[in-house]
Amino acid sequence: MLFNSYEFLFIFLPATLVGFFALSGLRRFGLAAGWLALASIWFYGYWNPRYVLLLGTSIVLNFFAGQAILRYRSTGALGLAQQVLILALIGNLATLGYFKYANFFVDALDAAAGTGFHLGHIVLPLGISFFTFTQIAFLVDAFQGKVPACRFGSYTLFVTFYPHLIAGPVLHHAEMMPQFERAETYRFRLDNFLIGATFLSIGLFKKVVLADGIQPFVGPVFEADPAYPLTALEAWGGVLAYTLQLYFDFSGYSDMAVGLAKMTNIDLPLNFNSPYKAINIAEFWRRWHMTLSRFLRDYLYIPLGGNRKGPLRRYLNLLITMLLGGLWHGAGWTFVIWGALHGVFLMVHQVWNAVFVRKGRSPSLVGRAVSTAFTFLCVVAAWVFFRATSIEAAFFVCKGMLGMNGVLWPDQWQGAAGTLGARDPELRWARLEAFGGWRQWAWIVVLLAIAWAAPNSQTLVARLKTRAAMLRHERWAWMALGGLAVCVFLLAAINASRGSSEFIYFNF
Repeated sequence: MLFNSYEFLFIFLPATLVGFFALSGLRRFGLAAGWLALASIWFYGYWNPRYVLLLGTSIVLNFFAGQAILRYRSTGALGLAQQVLILALIGNLATLGYFKYANFFVDALDAAAGTGFHLGHIVLPLGISFFTFTQIAFLVDAFQGKVPACRFGSYTLFVTFYPHLIAGPVLHHAEMMPQFERAETYRFRLDNFLIGATFLSIGLFKKVVLADGIQPFVGPVFEADPAYPLTALEAWGGVLAYTLQLYFDFSGYSDMAVGLAKMTNIDLPLNFNSPYKAINIAEFWRRWHMTLSRFLRDYLYIPLGGNRKGPLRRYLNLLITMLLGGLWHGAGWTFVIWGALHGVFLMVHQVWNAVFVRKGRSPSLVGRAVSTAFTFLCVVAAWVFFRATSIEAAFFVCKGMLGMNGVLWPDQWQGAAGTLGARDPELRWARLEAFGGWRQWAWIVVLLAIAWAAPNSQTLVARLKTRAAMLRHERWAWMALGGLAVCVFLLAAINASRGSSEFIYFNF
């Protein structure tokens, strides 16, 4: 069930909200939280009921491991607490490794040593990376004494809460557990419901209209026939189309997750903050998938030593962190290369800052524009490996981007059939229209302008909260909510007419 599907928007979501607030209105807060947890588990099981057992087992084992760690810490038995932590971490990582990486490592071993091992296809359970990382953070913080005692029901809801379960954000117990325990969460608030509906509508628009609108221009480049080399215009058109598809797809999902949680008075951490406006690669990672960046920093980069052991060790720690961050996104060498590229970008950024940048000096307007453009180009180049199905396919696209197969400027489009080769002029012309037609470049220009110049969703909603009188007058709030409901229905109808498409981050 997708956030952008009829089943979710018009059956699951209303039923979940009605049940939650009905029980809350009866002041049965525990039952209301239980209803939300059961609805979240049902939402997860809708994809594949077999993996509910995996999710449930993971929750039970990690909860009791956390309780054991807390108990041993309270009695001063730190050695036993550490042993429980290590066993729990091994169990979590082994489970994640089997489902996500077993085929990758076996295939790599077979290619290197010719062993002939074969596991068969292992289906990746949806959301396993997110609920595993969430629980690893809980266990580590429990060992460090940062976790208070909690109830099993609250912990289950913390892990399974449906707005984040499939594709994030990666939650932290300290920002979520208190919200599930407070009475204010279980009171219907029209202002929060309206804010949540606004986020939901904005996110749905980004997904259905913007991301899915530019999506058709991506496949022809990344799935092109190697017998027909890409020109620079074709390659850049496809790569920029994917750059923007991924941006609005993930931004749309993040907005919808925040909005769905806000409807039940829960504040999820922001996970996306206009990353293409970043002036350097470090700022990009503070804006893109913000909760994953936080997890990698707190539970990998800092434990490795961070920047405390000299510049060379810091650069190595950055590279290791980004390599593992790349591998987290997918079991493939293309993701390893993507992570390595970002590791190198971060290392170069650190060196540049140490050698050329004066501390406390802000860059000029021109300097910021140049830095933003350069950062964007680095990110775009790395996205090629993120999207490509193989290293060979990635280099095929890169060759086109570098102009190694020729450049096709707009004023040459009409004569393209001859310049692209005479083996099949009609096929070449049709392909040119798919790759470099004016519609594609119009989409690219418009979406780049939105990404760079338009205020993001949190800014828009903040303006709504501070300026809109409808938040202070209930009659106007209900009218606004009705208008948003109509928008959601229309967007859902557009989405259904195309066939509901998954969010890209569902694959990770």
